[in-house]
Amino acid sequence: VSDASGCSMIAFLHTGAAKFSQNLLSRARQAVSPLLAGVLKGYSSIVSRKLASHGFGASMAAMSSFPPQRYHYFLVLDFEATCDKPQIHPQEIIEFPILKLNGRTMEIESTFHMYVQPVVHPQLTPFCTELTGIIQGMVDGQPSLQQVLERVDEWMAKEGLLDPSVKSIFVTCGDWDLKVMLPGQCQYLGLPVADYFKQWINLKKAYSFAMGSWPKNGLLDMNKGLNLQHIGRPHSGIDDCKNIANIMKTLAHRGFIFKQTSKPF
Repeated sequence: VSDASGCSMIAFLHTGAAKFSQNLLSRARQAVSPLLAGVLKGYSSIVSRKLASHGFGASMAAMSSFPPQRYHYFLVLDFEATCDKPQIHPQEIIEFPILKLNGRTMEIESTFHMYVQPVVHPQLTPFCTELTGIIQGMVDGQPSLQQVLERVDEWMAKEGLLDPSVKSIFVTCGDWDLKVMLPGQCQYLGLPVADYFKQWINLKKAYSFAMGSWPKNGLLDMNKGLNLQHIGRPHSGIDDCKNIANIMKTLAHRGFIFKQTSKPF
């Protein structure tokens, strides 16, 4: 028969062992938690770098918030050109902006923006300056169209857009920029037109497919139809590109899938 002191001793030993086990487990957890967190953080960092290396730097939640597009990148373009009333001929590009829009996130990743020196009509008209906001000093001494096109090609290569495995397409507000303006001026100057300029998406057509109405006043009507604030000033090439990008992002978030609208050359 065990006496009372023996029972007390056994109880003490059990209690001490339990406390020791709890303390040991607690310390083990404290030691392992930072290690596990570090491993998970490292793995997350690796995944993020892998996604970023393919141009998909957004969070997984952002990527899955709207249906995937058919293109890795959209190249938003909007020329401004010499003009007057009555119209002068030939017209010449004086502003050459491109925004590189990620097809997964619909966010702007890179910008190409240059002004161009006109050569046939080097002096801008008051009408042109009033319409576009481009003054004479902004084009004087700037590269020629040939030089700008060479820099566009360099930028396209640097951005990985000439890689055959990367699908990209230009986006314009109307067909004028790439169906009329660029090929017309290149023909006049005896310059070749790169193949990547020969297919595009006309945002007006895309908007009409998505919304069921034709935007007669272009960007102004599209912004109004989508309850968007107009960015910058109308007929500024770079501002028009920002508006196009904003409209595309809004339509994409509504589930619209952009498709080529131009016919093959």
